[in-house]
Amino acid sequence: MDVRINDRLQMKKTHPCGSREMLVLRTGMDFRLRCTGCGREFLVPRLKIEKNIKKIIRQDGE
Repeated sequence: MDVRINDRLQMKKTHPCGSREMLVLRTGMDFRLRCTGCGREFLVPRLKIEKNIKKIIRQDGE
Protein backbone atom coordinates (compact mmCIF):
# COMPACT_ATOMS: atom_id res chain seq x y z
CA MET A 1 0.00 0.00 0.00
CA ASP A 2 1.39 3.40 -0.99
CA VAL A 3 1.12 5.61 2.10
CA ARG A 4 3.27 8.75 2.18
CA ILE A 5 4.17 11.39 4.76
CA ASN A 6 1.50 14.13 5.09
CA ASP A 7 -1.28 11.85 3.76
CA ARG A 8 -4.52 11.85 5.71
CA LEU A 9 -5.93 8.41 6.42
CA GLN A 10 -9.64 7.89 6.89
CA MET A 11 -9.93 4.84 9.17
CA LYS A 12 -12.66 2.19 9.47
CA LYS A 13 -12.74 2.54 13.26
CA THR A 14 -12.80 5.74 15.30
CA HIS A 15 -10.15 6.97 17.71
CA PRO A 16 -11.43 7.24 21.32
CA CYS A 17 -11.92 11.00 20.78
CA GLY A 18 -14.40 10.25 17.96
CA SER A 19 -12.27 11.27 14.95
CA ARG A 20 -11.70 8.89 12.02
CA GLU A 21 -8.94 10.91 10.33
CA MET A 22 -5.19 10.53 11.00
CA LEU A 23 -2.19 12.43 9.62
CA VAL A 24 0.89 10.37 8.65
CA LEU A 25 4.08 11.77 10.23
CA ARG A 26 6.44 8.84 9.58
CA THR A 27 6.37 5.62 7.55
CA GLY A 28 8.37 2.39 7.64
CA MET A 29 7.79 -0.78 9.65
CA ASP A 30 5.69 1.39 11.99
CA PHE A 31 3.59 4.44 11.22
CA ARG A 32 3.69 7.53 13.43
CA LEU A 33 0.22 9.03 13.21
CA ARG A 34 -1.40 12.15 14.64
CA CYS A 35 -5.14 12.17 15.32
CA THR A 36 -6.70 15.21 13.64
CA GLY A 37 -9.37 15.39 16.35
CA CYS A 38 -7.36 15.53 19.59
CA GLY A 39 -3.76 15.90 18.30
CA ARG A 40 -2.40 12.82 20.04
CA GLU A 41 0.59 11.12 18.36
CA PHE A 42 1.20 7.38 18.44
CA LEU A 43 3.22 4.59 16.78
CA VAL A 44 1.31 1.69 15.24
CA PRO A 45 2.66 -1.36 13.34
CA ARG A 46 2.25 -1.14 9.55
CA LEU A 47 0.12 -4.31 9.24
CA LYS A 48 -2.41 -3.11 11.80
CA ILE A 49 -2.84 0.25 10.07
CA GLU A 50 -3.07 -1.17 6.53
CA LYS A 51 -5.97 -3.41 7.58
CA ASN A 52 -7.81 -0.44 9.11
CA ILE A 53 -7.46 2.14 6.28
CA LYS A 54 -10.70 3.04 4.52
CA LYS A 55 -9.41 5.86 2.29
CA ILE A 56 -6.16 7.77 1.64
CA ILE A 57 -6.52 11.54 1.13
CA ARG A 58 -3.49 13.09 -0.63
CA GLN A 59 -2.41 16.69 -0.04
CA ASP A 60 -1.11 17.11 -3.63
CA GLY A 61 -4.47 16.20 -5.19
CA GLU A 62 -3.64 12.74 -6.59
